[in-house]
Amino acid sequence: MPDTKLPVAVIGAGPVGLAAAVHLLVRGLPVRVYEAGPEVGCHVRAWGHLRLFSPWRYDVDPAARALLEAAGWNAPPEDGFPTGHELVDRYLAPLAATPGLAGAVETGARVTALGRLGIDKVTSRDRADAPFVLTIVDAGGSTRRDLARAVVDASGTWGQPNPLGAGGLPADGEADLSDRIATGIPDVLGRDRAGYAGRTTLVVGAGHSAANVLIDLAHLADEAEGTAALWASRGTDLSRVYGGGKADELAGRGDLGARLRGLVEGGRVPLARGFAVTAVRTCCGRLMVDGVTAEGLRTLGPVDRIVAATGQRPDLALTRELRVDLDPWLESVRALGPMIDPNAHSCGSVEPHGHREVSHPEPGLYTVGIKSYGRAPTFLMLTGYEQVRSVAAALAGDLAAADDVHLVLPQTGVCSTSRGDVDADGCCGGPVPAAKEACCPPAPARRPASASCCGVLA
Repeated sequence: MPDTKLPVAVIGAGPVGLAAAVHLLVRGLPVRVYEAGPEVGCHVRAWGHLRLFSPWRYDVDPAARALLEAAGWNAPPEDGFPTGHELVDRYLAPLAATPGLAGAVETGARVTALGRLGIDKVTSRDRADAPFVLTIVDAGGSTRRDLARAVVDASGTWGQPNPLGAGGLPADGEADLSDRIATGIPDVLGRDRAGYAGRTTLVVGAGHSAANVLIDLAHLADEAEGTAALWASRGTDLSRVYGGGKADELAGRGDLGARLRGLVEGGRVPLARGFAVTAVRTCCGRLMVDGVTAEGLRTLGPVDRIVAATGQRPDLALTRELRVDLDPWLESVRALGPMIDPNAHSCGSVEPHGHREVSHPEPGLYTVGIKSYGRAPTFLMLTGYEQVRSVAAALAGDLAAADDVHLVLPQTGVCSTSRGDVDADGCCGGPVPAAKEACCPPAPARRPASASCCGVLA
């Protein structure tokens, strides 16, 4: 067992990382939190313009609440729905400034590698007795190495977007045209408005990130002439993103899906379902997106911008020299794979789990938060809060509390057998656009000689 005077290292100062630090402090364990960004909640800031599905009562960890209230915190209304910016400003930043945490959180400190002191991944003898070594690059670019008795990896997945290419690899031309392809959730009504007003944008993806962007683009189209949005989804079952409507226990989530469905069925957002992107190219100064469908090759365009709302994936390089056990296709912690596999589950529920499920063969290493889910897209903060409560109890030697796991998640109202498909009357699942603005010109392999390079039909 490493020196118990060494701190537990927590990687990431988002909601789950800070909650982990609080639970460790409550247990009397020294802790050090490393945040790569310039402030806590940096990843949350990236989508700060969006409002959360869940009200404040689901967004605040109980132990964190107690610490904040002891410091005189003015709690937000429990039934209010914060934006990402509000989550940082009213919860995460005050939490990091409390007397217990203020000296434990280091911003501008990127963890670039993890290992064991003096031994590599292959060595088994006395492995559990060697402290962890963290390679840290600070804001000034200097590198140092810190020691820790255990590591709680709450670094998330936000900085690792999936590519536009449907096969999990970048599409042809994607890297060269990356300056015209946004990832994540751009603020099209605010900070990023100038890049989308008066332009046509293709949104690729079938999750809530795509839904938010499409709805914002529809609002922008009401305000800025010439603004238009197209939607492409690799899958054909849209029940997850359309949601359970009034049956969803998170009303905001249900409303989001209902609004998106209304835009599609009303013809305002043409939809290409079952479209697997293979290439992006320019033609006449605009973008054409080639893909494969059940009917064969197809091209979407011309468009001016693309938003790849295709999800995130974990950074596996960080733990290259540690013994980790991952689900072979989700890249989640292996024990969680069967519980969260989106091929089989779409009800937004997961069995209660704690330190045993988020641990690895590497003693003292835990992957928590959304990173514990790997590529699965259905994580809720409540899940992460219970994970870190259990992990902190285990590290303190209180296995009874660590194993006493309770997790009740709000239901989506969507079951795995639900179908959310929309009738595809036109080329993109909506009314057929005028020929001069056709959104589905032929793919290169079958373009007729009379068609122009931009897919504008003669």
